[in-house]
Amino acid sequence: MTEKNSTQKQQQKRLFSRFLVIWSGEFLSGIGTGLTAFTLAAYAFRETGLATSAAMIVLFTFLPAFLLRPVGGVLADRMDRRLLMIFGNLGSALGIALILVLMTVNNHGLWVIYPGAALSSVFVAFHNPAYKASVSDFLPRELYEKASGLLQLSGAAPLLLAPFIAGFLMSLIDIRFILLIDILTFLFSAVLILFIRRAMKENIKEKSEGKESHFIEEMAEGFKTIVENRGILILTSVISLILFYVGLLQALLAPMVLSFTDTAALGAAQSFCAIGMLISSLIIGAFGKKRKHVLVLSIALGLMGLFFSFIGIRGNIRMIIIPGFLFFFTLPFTNSSIEVLIRQNISNEKQGRAWSLISFITYFGAILAYAIAGFLADNIFNPLFMPGGALAVSLGHVFGVGPGRGVAFIFFISGIIVIFLSIIIYRSKSIRQLDLNREPERLSKERFTHKIRQGAV
Repeated sequence: MTEKNSTQKQQQKRLFSRFLVIWSGEFLSGIGTGLTAFTLAAYAFRETGLATSAAMIVLFTFLPAFLLRPVGGVLADRMDRRLLMIFGNLGSALGIALILVLMTVNNHGLWVIYPGAALSSVFVAFHNPAYKASVSDFLPRELYEKASGLLQLSGAAPLLLAPFIAGFLMSLIDIRFILLIDILTFLFSAVLILFIRRAMKENIKEKSEGKESHFIEEMAEGFKTIVENRGILILTSVISLILFYVGLLQALLAPMVLSFTDTAALGAAQSFCAIGMLISSLIIGAFGKKRKHVLVLSIALGLMGLFFSFIGIRGNIRMIIIPGFLFFFTLPFTNSSIEVLIRQNISNEKQGRAWSLISFITYFGAILAYAIAGFLADNIFNPLFMPGGALAVSLGHVFGVGPGRGVAFIFFISGIIVIFLSIIIYRSKSIRQLDLNREPERLSKERFTHKIRQGAV
């Protein structure tokens, strides 16, 4: 029995090492993506002075990936996930290269950004479901939470070092060199995944067998998996509402901050805020264990809403950094709890299509926010807080008067609503039931033991 446990631990360590290789490439490409995202949004606002311009960049970056995620999810269950990740990285690099070429040929107007941003986003739709679902290929359930912490850390990469580096680089070099850096990080990540794929040929062969069902049927099966589990359905619906308000933050933070400071200060502030995400991601990765995920999710969401409401409440950099740091500190606890609750209630064979459909449902709120954020800021809320505006002499005493103050009011309202949504999640019996479901855990252990016996891992 002891020898069997020792063998299983060695296999777990070996699998986790392979996962770390892929994760490191994704972390680096995440930094490159963050450089491009920050640079393009800041460039758009600097060129036009409108929040709508920055929000449109965000919309073109996310909309194609959002629309194609269900397709990417089915492919992640039908194909070799590592090969799909390589394809996604190379395609994303191609999209950034298109922006680089168009800006070199004609650097007048923002239209040169939209085609390449959309093309890169298309390939993200194939890459992300495969990357997320591949955790279940590499690891047994006992390591899910540890992996989740690392996934949160790689997700923090675009917000961690990237804004600080991008804000600094924009004052030194042309935007096209920053795009080139992003292309190189995509290529590096693809090479690492190819290396690991060759080391796991047995697992790839096992994965490719038995995929004879129709594409549409598999997509419908993924939708059925979500709908039949009332807890997952309610959770994803509420998270979609939450992401609507977080989407407003993503689209409008840069325009609000740039209304009273420069890109270097914006980059430094965003990077400092993201350190909170780094710290909590490391805590989860190092000490992650079984716990009451619904309780943690509710508390973390409530705190997120509280800190969200204070971001930018006054027009100075301190009121960005302090509540922003605390907001990002709570974010990984929210994300990892959601991920574990869903992962432990869906079998590995359906995870690709399930994750993509869940992302499709949840990110619908964010896409809607990206589409209307600029209009809300430029045409409704900011004018209310300009000198002579309807709220300038009342709420202006709290939020200030001038450019960007309407955005701060949007953030305040959004944070209060997120607090109420956290209460809804905690009071939902169907969501709390997700913490009690252990059947997928049993199947995961049996599958992992079978792989060890077959030498597939």
